[in-house]
This record gives sequence, C-alpha cells and structure tokens, in this order.
Amino acid sequence: MACSVSSNAFRCYSETLRFAPRQQCVRLNPSPSSLLSFNSSPFPGQILGASQSPVSRRNILVRAKMAASEGSINGSNRMLVFVPPHPLIKHWISVLRNDQTPCPIFRNAIAELGRLLMYEAAREWLPTVVGEIMSPMGAASVEFIDPREPIAVVPILRAGLALAEHASSVLPANKIYHLGISRDEKTLLPSVYLNKLPDEFSTNSRVFLVDPMLATGGTIIAAMDLLKERGLSVQQIKVICAVAAPPALSKLNEKFPGLHVYAGIIDPEVNEKGFIIPGLGDAGDRSFGT
Repeated sequence: MACSVSSNAFRCYSETLRFAPRQQCVRLNPSPSSLLSFNSSPFPGQILGASQSPVSRRNILVRAKMAASEGSINGSNRMLVFVPPHPLIKHWISVLRNDQTPCPIFRNAIAELGRLLMYEAAREWLPTVVGEIMSPMGAASVEFIDPREPIAVVPILRAGLALAEHASSVLPANKIYHLGISRDEKTLLPSVYLNKLPDEFSTNSRVFLVDPMLATGGTIIAAMDLLKERGLSVQQIKVICAVAAPPALSKLNEKFPGLHVYAGIIDPEVNEKGFIIPGLGDAGDRSFGT
C-alpha cells in the first residue's frame, strides 16, 4: 500500500483502503485537510465488480476523526466517508464479526452500532431553535431540535430495520419510512418490493438512509434514486451503514458527489457472490435468525 503521511494528512492510494497504525491518526482537532483520502480510480475491476473501463478521478474522502465543524467541508464535490474512531463502535463491529455471536446478541449489537453512527451523523446537521425556560432553580437559556424541520429514517429492509432499531432514542420526533429492496442472488441486481416513501419529501427534510452492508452498491444506488425522485438533494441525505466496501463507495461517489456516508468500518473487497470480505455475513439472516 502506497501512503504518504504528513502532520496534517494521510493519503492512501491502495486498493485495500487500510488505515495507518493508530498513532498516526490521533489529531484531537484536525483541520479539514486532515482527511484520509482514497481515489476511486485505482480499484481493480474484480473488486469493483465492473469492467476495466476508466473510472472518474473524482475523490472520495475518508475521515477518521470528527472535525470541529463540517461546515468547512460541506461544499466539497467529493463524497465523504466518515469512520468514527469511537471505541464502542469498534467493540460492536467486533461482536458483529464473530461468527459465534448468537442472533439476539447480534441484533442488539447492530442496533447499538446504528445508534452511535446516527448520533455522529446528526452532529451539526440537525436544525435547532433557542429560547428560555424555567428550571426548578430559575430561568435558563435552552436549545432544542427544531420540530418544524422534518427528520426521517429510511431503513432498507430487512437488515436495515435492525440497524435503525434505536433511531427514536437518538432522533427526536422522527418518522420512519420503510423501503424493501431485495438482491437477486445470481445477477446481484436490486428489485424494489416495498415502497412506503412519501410522494414528495418536505423542502427542509433531513433523511437518514440506513443499510447495514454497502457491498456491490446496487441496493443503495436504487434507494438513493428513489429519494432523489421525491425531491431530496444529496445534502439532505446521510447514509448509515455497518460495513462498506470499495464497489459501493465508488458507485455512490460517481453518481452522488457530495454525499456523506457514515460507516462502522471499511472492508477491502467483495467476493463473487456479492458478500463483503471479511464483513460480518448476511446481516438480515443473523439479525432475525431466518
């Protein structure tokens, strides 16, 4: 893996998207330039699950630390992949990876992971209102999430239900719209079998699109298309996933520049059956035991 490390940045040109040792990524207050960056073009065709045709050189940025403000990078034309370095996220990913983890514990672990990722994704993204209330000890200035600005969670069935299970404990007054998309085991192409999305989202809506595994990218691309058809811009959507892989990230980057993706971890490849390696198996089967 060819990487160049400086005091502010860690840039990787490897196909496998590996991070540097922990001591090389410990800036407490990173600037927008302290991003882990990979270019979509070096991914080989067998990993992308695509032909050997040239890939656009638009960059994807992977952030291992949360900056003081996202505002300074929101105008970027590159897709941003956030991998929060929280120890609890690493813990729950480890529990999910273990092939000996029983179904009930797996489902609880993926729900806890989803809660943490949505918490991170909501940072400086949800609108607030300020005011004054009376506490038992006197007047206090307060700040609430603005109830006039719609917040929606869209889990992609069925595994997305497990990852989004604790959404209501993090996001006040959110609505949940179910979206069922299956993947053909032979062609790996997506097929929509349930669509409970509104005909059109409100102008100021913010939507968390939840899909545990971003593998080949077919399912998440189909879901993003449906959201955009209903009036949402890329800036109004954040993708939440447990594990992401290069094929899906490259496709998202090509079609939806500026999108923000929050992942528990990035794995290096997808096999011929469309499973992420090492991944964590079939998230739906392991969550629900069927």
